This record gives sequence, structure tokens and C-alpha cells, in this order.
Amino acid sequence: MSATAPTATKSMLTLPGDAVRQILWRFADRFDLQMLVQSTRGVARGTVARLVAAGERNTHEWTPGKNDMLKAFDQAGVTAAFMEPEEGGFIAGPKNLALSLAAFELAWVDGGAATASLAGFLALAPIHERGTPEQKQHYMSLSAPAAPGEDREPWRGAFALTEPIPYVGVDTGMLSGKVRVAEWKDGEEPIIEVDKRGRFITNMGFANFVTAAVGSDDERIKGTCMVILEIGDPGTFDRGTPTKKLVHQLSSTCDPVFNLKVPASRIIGGYTVKDGVIVPNCNHGDVIEAVFRRTRVPVGIMSAAKLLSAIEPVIRYHRQRFRGAEGAKPGSLRYEQGIQQREDALHRLVDVWAAGEAASSLGFETARLFDALDPLEKQKFEIMKERGVNGGRAEMKALKESAEKALELLAMKEDDPRRAELEADPLVQFVILDAEANVLCPATKLWNTGHGANMLREAVSLMGGYGITEDCPGYLANKWMDAQLEATYEGPEAVQRRQMTVTMTNEVFLAIFRNWIREMRSIASSKPGTGACTLASAMTLWLWSLNHLQNATDPTGGKLYHGQRQGVTFALADALSWLVASRSQILDVLALEKNGPNDPVVAEDLEATVLFLSDLCYSQAALAAGEASRICAELVFGYNRHPSWDEEEHRNCFLASEIDELEETMPGIGAIALDVLGNDGSHPLKAGPCAGCAGSEEFLRLQNKLTMCLTGSRLAKDRAAETIGKVMIPEALDYPA
Repeated sequence: MSATAPTATKSMLTLPGDAVRQILWRFADRFDLQMLVQSTRGVARGTVARLVAAGERNTHEWTPGKNDMLKAFDQAGVTAAFMEPEEGGFIAGPKNLALSLAAFELAWVDGGAATASLAGFLALAPIHERGTPEQKQHYMSLSAPAAPGEDREPWRGAFALTEPIPYVGVDTGMLSGKVRVAEWKDGEEPIIEVDKRGRFITNMGFANFVTAAVGSDDERIKGTCMVILEIGDPGTFDRGTPTKKLVHQLSSTCDPVFNLKVPASRIIGGYTVKDGVIVPNCNHGDVIEAVFRRTRVPVGIMSAAKLLSAIEPVIRYHRQRFRGAEGAKPGSLRYEQGIQQREDALHRLVDVWAAGEAASSLGFETARLFDALDPLEKQKFEIMKERGVNGGRAEMKALKESAEKALELLAMKEDDPRRAELEADPLVQFVILDAEANVLCPATKLWNTGHGANMLREAVSLMGGYGITEDCPGYLANKWMDAQLEATYEGPEAVQRRQMTVTMTNEVFLAIFRNWIREMRSIASSKPGTGACTLASAMTLWLWSLNHLQNATDPTGGKLYHGQRQGVTFALADALSWLVASRSQILDVLALEKNGPNDPVVAEDLEATVLFLSDLCYSQAALAAGEASRICAELVFGYNRHPSWDEEEHRNCFLASEIDELEETMPGIGAIALDVLGNDGSHPLKAGPCAGCAGSEEFLRLQNKLTMCLTGSRLAKDRAAETIGKVMIPEALDYPA
């Protein structure tokens, strides 16, 4: 019988370019975003790269060169990307994806440059999200770059939430900043006095205004709020001492001091007066929640950009490592492949690349999700206002019916006659997207910056000693160090985990998650090479573990899934973050395969590109499954007390004499019997009898299934490694070293 030779597969020729990325991240039909990407890239790989190459990261001071970077942002349209057209911008509608793309391009070269840009948006975000119409129009217009014919400098802002030590980075609810009534004449607007000391405040070296969080220090003001402070206000506007950072030196960071008197109209969102008390319409927590759930996403994407930017420099270093040596002649394997002759270097680079793809996919999916959610949130706000619903608790109660409808919709079949009605309900759609965003946002920030920092260390190590030099291509050492700071921005990892422990148990999200499992199963049936089956099994195991832990107790009767049991809840949040990142990566590759043929540039090498990116998906899904399985196994079994050798717990063990008797009727039982006791009571040399699995048989079944679902994942990694060893790269980096 003749044997059939295996079909040869094409290998991806070049690194994925702009056309591929536009399809993956769903902006191939957005010319405005494509132009923003190109203009931002010009600044990043031109102005910013030259600043880094010239050593501007070596000073903490705000220098003229760094200030020129802000002007370059203005000229390239980066600053205006946050504004509406009527405010001087050029992008109408939600801008989460736009800001994320700009952050990606800047962080590709330097995280500090990206932070300097994003911090300006962060300062405006409280006004944009919760400000009065007058506040929005005034400050957004002032912050927009000057239009042709205008003779003015745009205003720059800073966001002052973080308090001095010991409060710094601990809890957004811990405020030492105070506000009190300074003057309140009959019939006139109150004048309030703001006393605020900030810590680690970005953009303070040049800010004209600050949005500051403060708490009441006066019985005539209720609660907390955020207030707009301007440099010309009466009192002290002290920018403070520059922070001696080891990272992000292209952004300005100081510890400012404010003691200013401002009109009460500067309270963000406005206020009402009730019984002689100023009641802010929005407390500082409401403002921060609205702001951080959006601005955390671009920070996560910054780390993703760093990972993908490391690929080309590492490949270049590996291939050129031995050139110039006596034994590396042109045309030889050592000359052409260098370190990439060895599987280890290629496999480790596969892990870095796969992490970068997954982080980018998760970040950009979340950005698009917020673009879809923003208009629904505004509709929800108007509906609640019409119904006279005011306040968080009242709103939650009012949305309970919509949540029930959302659960009905998520469980509904495609041909159900009620589907169209529920899909047209804005409150139902809001509840669904809000539940999803409340998990994906902190997951993006947690996984991208946390795991991303670990993988950047791996990228640096792949450069050998060259990785920690000033002239390392791609500034990889800088990016690795910068990532450590990004992990703490807008709440350190504990803050993201704490949010996820609450939001991932929302019944609407769990219904969405169950649909995701079915979605992955469906994908696996037609695209098994993506790792979707592996991921679906891991997601099923995680969901079982969550349900189990919510009802389980420890040996003392203490509830396991509890806000104070962060060893349980935080670990489950980590596992979930791995899973959602892998899912986003798989969906992006499917979008490329579906829409790639419509682009002639992409279509030329589409099959090979999809195969390579699918292999990265499979490799990443295997890693995610392994992490989830490890974490869940520790939690499910780790809180059980191990049996000891006391009389109660070894009573089910066989005695040696019993085994001898049983051998006569059941030959071989002695070989499989565990924990046999000697006739004198002696026992095997270990802690106690082996622990049983009573009540956890289903977990073991699911875990065993997951283990078998890893079949083929290492073959995918081999294929991806082989492609990396062949892929063509440009002759030189497109920005200076």
C-alpha cells in the first residue's frame, strides 16, 4: 500500500503588518482611526524615540525637549483625539478604541510618552464623564489644540487622587484632601477652600488645572467630591518636587500641594443646596468608578504593545548573535540562524509573542466593548432620570427587572419570538454589556500588566547581556522596568482582583460566561487548531470550581468564597483573567480569517498568517488551561485537612494480616492497596493516610478531560517556532537605538 506524503503548509513570510492588525482589532473600516495610528506612530518613532536616544530618560526634570513632545502630540492630533468635533476634536462618539490605539503606538517606543498623553485625558475624564454641560464645554475646548488662526496654548491637566504616604496606592476611598466653605454670602455662590496634598501626580510639571478628590471638612458640605483647581486661583498652587522615578521619565511626576479658594461651581457634576448644606451631585467614588473603568484599559494595552514590540529586536539579535565570529560564515546555519538554531530560544519567543497577542486582543476587545456601552449608559442615565431614580441603590433596584430579562435573553434560542423585543430594550443591553465590562476591564489591567511584566523579563533575558544595556534595540530594558509601574497605575493588582471577586459572580456575567463556553465548543468543532476546545474545558473547570467554592467551607466551618478570603477569591480572579485573554485572542484570529480575503494585501499571505496566529492561540490556550487547572486544584483540595494517623482517620486502612487473607481470593490486591498498617500498628512513613476525593470526583473528571484536551498543543508550538525561525524582518528597526 502506498503512503501519502503529508501536505506541506506555507510559512508566514513577514511579521503581521497594519492591514492585518486593522482586521484583528476591528478598525479596518475606520479611516479616522487609521490616520490617528499613523500620525501617533510618527510622533512615537520620531520625536519620542529621539528623546530616548538622546538620554532624556536620565533626568527627572521637565525639560524643553520633553515639552516639545507635548507640542508634537498637539500637531499630530493625539491631544485632540479625546475631544468631540465641536470641542476641537476630529472623532465623533465614544473614543475608547481611539485612545487605546494611540497608547499602543506610543508605548511601542516608550511608556512614559504614552503616560504623558493618557494622563492629560485622565485629568479631563472626570469632567467628560460626570461634569456639567458647562464644565465639559469649557475645559474640553480649552484643552484642545489651537485651531488655525487661534493664538493660544492648549491647557494641560493633571488628575490628583493619590494621597501622600501612608495613603499612597492603598485605597481610593482613603482621602486626606479636604474641602470647606470659605465664604457664603446671601444670594451668592459659595466660595470653597480646597486643601490637598498629592503624591505621584502625573503631568504636574506643566499642568494648568487639576481635578482633585477631596472629602468634606465642614458640616455645610456633604460627603466627598472632585473639584477643578486652576493655576490662577487665589492661594497656593505648588507643583511640588519631581518624583525620582526609575521609570517613565518622559512623563512629569510630582508631589504637589494645593490650598486654593474656588467657586463651588468647580465641583465636578455640580451641586444642590439642601437645608443650608452643599450636596455634590456626584461623590468622588462615583466619578472615579466612571473614569477608571475606561482609563484602565489603555494602560493594559501599553504593556501589550511592549510585548509585541520586543519580537523583532529579539529575532534580529538571535540571528546576528554569532556574525563576525570565525565559525559563522555567510550562508552557514550559524550565520543565518544564530541562536535560533536551538529550539529553546524559539519556544520561549513563542511564549512572549503569544502573550503579546492575547494581551492586545483582550485590551482592544474591552476598548470596543466600552465604545458600545457608552451610548447605552447615557440612555440608561436619561431613563433613570425620567423615572425619578437617583442614587446607586435605587438604580440597582430599578435595574433588577432588566437583569432578569437579560438572563432570559442570554438563555434564549436564536429563533425565540421574544428575542427581537429584548434585544431592542436599551436597559437589557446595558445590563449585559455592563456585566461583561465590569469583568473584562479589571482583567485587562490585571493580566496585561502583571503577566505582561513577567513576559517582558523573559524578552529581556532572550537578549542575553545585551538586554540590559542602554543601546539594546527596542529599549527592552526600559520597557521591562516601565511595566512594573504600569502594574500599579489606577489601582495596583489587588484593586483589580478585588473588583473581579465581586463582578465575576454576577449572575448575568456567569450566564455570559456559560455562553462563551458553548461558543468555544462550537469554534472547536470547525477550527480545532485554535485551542478553543482546550479553553472551553478550562472554562468549564473554572466555573465548577467557583460554584464549589461558593458553597464550601474550611475544616473550622469558615466560608471559603468570602471577601476576606482573598487567598481564594483573588486566585480565582487570576485564573479567569488567563481564560478571557485566551478567548479574545481566538476570536481575533477568526475575524482575520473571515475578513482577510476582502483585503488584497492581507489575502496574499492570509492562510499562512492565520495558521501561525492559530498556533499561537493554541499555545496560549494550553498555558491558560494549565494555570487555571493548577489554581483551581489548589483551591478545591488545598482547604481540606490532610488525614493523620490517629485511630479515627486510619480505621479504613487495611491491616497487613487482612491483605494476606484477601490475597487467597483476590490475587494481586496487595499491589494496589494503599496505606497498609502493620499488625503492630506501624504505618508507612508519611504524614497520614492518602487523602480521598469524596465530593470532588466531578472536578477530577473535568481536570482529566482538560489534560487530554492539551493533545496537539506542543505540536502547535513547534510549528509556531519553526515559522519564527523563517519569518522575514526589516533590515533595521524603524526608530533609532
